[in-house]
Amino acid sequence: MTANVGFVGLGAMGRGMARNLHKAGLLQAVWNRTTGVADELAAELGVPVSASLADLARACDAIVLCVSADTDVLAVVDGLLPGLRHGALVIDCSTVSSDTAREAARRVAGVGAEFLDAPVSGGVEGARDATLAIMVGGPAGAFERAQPVLRAMGRTVTHFGANGAGQAAKATNQILCAGVIQAVAEAMAFAKAQGLPLQQLIDTLGKGAGSSWYFVNRAPNVVRDAFPPGFRVRLHQKDLHICRDMAARLGVELSVVESTLEQYARLIEQGHGDEDISVLFRLKDALFAAAGAGAGTSRTPE
Repeated sequence: MTANVGFVGLGAMGRGMARNLHKAGLLQAVWNRTTGVADELAAELGVPVSASLADLARACDAIVLCVSADTDVLAVVDGLLPGLRHGALVIDCSTVSSDTAREAARRVAGVGAEFLDAPVSGGVEGARDATLAIMVGGPAGAFERAQPVLRAMGRTVTHFGANGAGQAAKATNQILCAGVIQAVAEAMAFAKAQGLPLQQLIDTLGKGAGSSWYFVNRAPNVVRDAFPPGFRVRLHQKDLHICRDMAARLGVELSVVESTLEQYARLIEQGHGDEDISVLFRLKDALFAAAGAGAGTSRTPE
């Protein structure tokens, strides 16, 4: 495919992804709901800001989306439709429901273009370093045509099937994330209660059987007592609601999803909704603090 790619949604993930498309010589123009963000990145990269989504579509052979919610995806798609070229690709890297992906594909097909749901995993580091894992659903031919775009943003790019399959794979990933953050938060709170030197613990266990990308990259937030996003609690909450709904349609309730949603609701009530999901540590740490207070004991500080 030709090298005219537009990018919509210049948040923490989108900015890194757009920069990598520019490094690959693919980025043609950008658009963002908050125009100041688009203006800043456009000035940095030397690309234009499109006046509208339709104008962006007219200028590009492929448009990459990275926005927050299902309604945002459908609104952006509707904005693109008047300008979409016949045969153009719309590649959605947002995390939304499989139903939304299929509906977006239907709307895009109505003007002779093709849609790929292509959610990503790997955090802001992966977006910055072009090492994202990208899970793709959509027509096989469109997947092949999109390879230069996808490979500019990610290291692992996998086609899982028809439209919606990419989002189903991402939902699976988000359930895994819920389990990992629960385990890491509990383990780090336990280690703190034991008076262990936490950074040394991370350095050691990060090379052991219980390690994970999340542990190595996010457990240090506990040491710093700072939880900058990363991945915001509110966004993972939104994703887990999608997982809950998908499981419910099959008559199943997933305990990890349910417990994490309950704890996220508490974090949001406490004002932590825009912090990184590793802030879940605060709830686990509070359990040990309460138990120590109740027993009339105090913990050794780290």
